[in-house]
Amino acid sequence: MSESGTGTEAGARPADAAGGPRSPLLPAPGAGPEGPGSPGAASGEAPRLGAFLARAAAGTAVLTVLAAVLGLVRDQAIARYFGASDASDAFLIAWTVPEMAATLLIEDGMALLLVPAFSLALTRRASGRTEEGADPVRDLVAATLPRLFLLLSGGAALLVAGAPWVVGILAPGLADPRLAVDCTRLTAVTVLTFGITGYFSAALRAHGSFLPPAGVYVAYNLGIIGMTLALHAAWGVRAAAAGVAVGSALMILTQLPVFLRLVPLTRPRLPRFRRPGRRAARSAPLLGFAVLAPVVVFVVSRQSQVLVERFLASTLPAGAISHLNYAQKVAQMPMVLSLMICTVTFPVVAQAMAAGEHEKARRRVERDLGLAGLVVLLGTAVVLGYAPQIVEVLFQRGAFDAADTASTAQVMRVYALGLLGHCLVGALSRPFFSSGRPTWFPAFAMGTGLLVTMGAGYALTYRFGVDGIATANAIGISSTALLLLMGLGTRVVPIRARDVALSLGRLAGASLAAGAAGWACAPLVADSVLSLAAGCLLVPAVFFLTGLALRSPEVVSLLALTRRRFLDGR
Repeated sequence: MSESGTGTEAGARPADAAGGPRSPLLPAPGAGPEGPGSPGAASGEAPRLGAFLARAAAGTAVLTVLAAVLGLVRDQAIARYFGASDASDAFLIAWTVPEMAATLLIEDGMALLLVPAFSLALTRRASGRTEEGADPVRDLVAATLPRLFLLLSGGAALLVAGAPWVVGILAPGLADPRLAVDCTRLTAVTVLTFGITGYFSAALRAHGSFLPPAGVYVAYNLGIIGMTLALHAAWGVRAAAAGVAVGSALMILTQLPVFLRLVPLTRPRLPRFRRPGRRAARSAPLLGFAVLAPVVVFVVSRQSQVLVERFLASTLPAGAISHLNYAQKVAQMPMVLSLMICTVTFPVVAQAMAAGEHEKARRRVERDLGLAGLVVLLGTAVVLGYAPQIVEVLFQRGAFDAADTASTAQVMRVYALGLLGHCLVGALSRPFFSSGRPTWFPAFAMGTGLLVTMGAGYALTYRFGVDGIATANAIGISSTALLLLMGLGTRVVPIRARDVALSLGRLAGASLAAGAAGWACAPLVADSVLSLAAGCLLVPAVFFLTGLALRSPEVVSLLALTRRRFLDGR
């Protein structure tokens, strides 16, 4: 596989009419007006697109797993040196800033805005219907990147100056907020660095380059781990906050060489911050305020789930925020793995919507929902069955003791009940924004879910503590997912919502059966490592057998494909 994740050398790609590299997601010249999905291209372009997506998904999966493993090492280092204490709580309050910035600027917001914008620019470039000498992709970059840099730099500076005020809002119950303020100022740089990272990621994915964007969290976690290990004795938990800043800079460097190779930056259009020309304005029709506002509201509302949790947890005994964080980070790993499918195929959906191929988009979205649901619900079963063993193996050492393990495992099991909702919100939001037209429905659905989370949180936290906070999170995000599933088919992509819901229901039944089997069998093996190893065999076996019994289409198709590949291999 090449550096860009296409399976071919970038220099070997055919050039388009504008002279730049052509995205492998676009139909080849002469493939017909309907692109890869047309009858004439079905025997050539469609299989090649499927093979490309499979290779891209495989490469992304490897880097996603590596980043997840390094994320666990990062959390282990923080748990080892700072446990669940006032220091770790202060760092996690400061970490709210990069968490918000990552969701808004890397994972959701920037991608939802810029992948469709770059996809449309690439479609225009490939069509050849541009002015002489014009390159829609270059014009888009010239019209947006300088302004984005200035805006993000100003935001980072304001956050540094207003750190005490921010900490006071996020965690008013902290007895001594000074450490949290120091850490917040160190992490404030991520407003700029994550924004540039997200911009590069969106541009590269639209060009069909998935490996560098998938590798940014590897670099990020290496920066945090390195700074924590090197400076924890001298700087305390501030070393981890400094590692966030260093790791975020490494994210940019990870993508910069490929970005400069794939995205044309010659003859920049904004050398002295003058107003972009008409061609630049026409290259970025998807980035106006009417489109930007609902995306920002949606993403901020989604990330505000974490703000509500930490606000409520700050009123509980010390360590509550840390227990919530450790539980959430581990429990959400299945969701991260499931959403990589939608991340890889999002440019395909965006380009299908740009070309008016709604049926192709529908098939792609329904297939993605089924596959993502299978992955996240299998992971949910493992978490439900073996949460204590997972936490003990990963974190129980140093300052993190058995009591912390028990509390974190209990919260993790509650969080697991909302994993399908988190996965569906991530998967369903992408098609809503793929057409580039203003749509407020995702923001409405996310706002409704946030209100449910807040109401349930206030009702449950006093009585059930951190378990009540996790329960409120699961209820709120599941409400949002239900609204998005019901609204997608009537507003954007005509998916068959009832069929999708039935399919996910069968997978959920298999997940509950497998999780119950693991919960019953886990205590039978005293050693946590051996028990978890046995669970990694038991839970998938029960999951797939139950899925077959329930006639889950995804399970049946996956097992049939595995059997066919096995027979072909023989």
